[in-house]
Amino acid sequence: MSGNIVGFIDVAELALYAFVLFFIALIFWLRREDRREGYPLEDELTGAIESAGGPLHTSTTKSFLLPFGKGTVTAPTKGREPVNIAARRRENFGGAPYSPTGNPLTDGVGPAAFAARANWPDIDAHGNPRIVPLSSDAAITVAPASIDPRGLKVVGADGKVAGTVTDLWVDRAEHIIRYLAVDTGAGTVLAPMAMALIRRDHVSIDAINAADFAGAPMPAGAAEITRYEEERVVAYFGGGYLYANADRQEPWL
Repeated sequence: MSGNIVGFIDVAELALYAFVLFFIALIFWLRREDRREGYPLEDELTGAIESAGGPLHTSTTKSFLLPFGKGTVTAPTKGREPVNIAARRRENFGGAPYSPTGNPLTDGVGPAAFAARANWPDIDAHGNPRIVPLSSDAAITVAPASIDPRGLKVVGADGKVAGTVTDLWVDRAEHIIRYLAVDTGAGTVLAPMAMALIRRDHVSIDAINAADFAGAPMPAGAAEITRYEEERVVAYFGGGYLYANADRQEPWL
């Protein structure tokens, strides 16, 4: 009796077959998993729902338990209303650009587009809101060597004064300024710090004109801002880089 167990088995060939089968199964699994968001697709011109592609291309629904009592979310997403944008197609062909039909800073088109994020604040590792007014957190202060923008005038893209900085909204997890609270005279709005240039005697925000500051979205809470509200604020100011002035919409060359 021969003691050679694998003498007549090509182990290398079996390993190759096993790898190929595993790789094919992995591709199908990945293609199913990446269809959890954005599917089924819609026809770009008619809006008709396209085929999901059969069981090998359709992911099963999974539920994820959110921390700190935020409930659950499902993927593919269930029950979320689509975001309606005020826009029209400029030409009748697939891939044609859209133009806003109302206020371009709030219509959700182009650089002013926004996502329907969760309507609760971004939180830190302890479940507390990350972004809060500096006036409500005595543990964080402006560095002595830096210019404190509170009390400075805010100048818009047209060179006019939009208001005065009254407070700073800081990220307590990263200890950076996220937003400037600007009193426009008609109310207090938040302007993204990333779009601001701090001078010694004023703050320059060239994203929008001075008159546009009063129309910026404002958070509902006085001491917190939700993720969805952040989307709206950043989209409003970001859209100004294209829509604030007519000359910004023209080609450079």
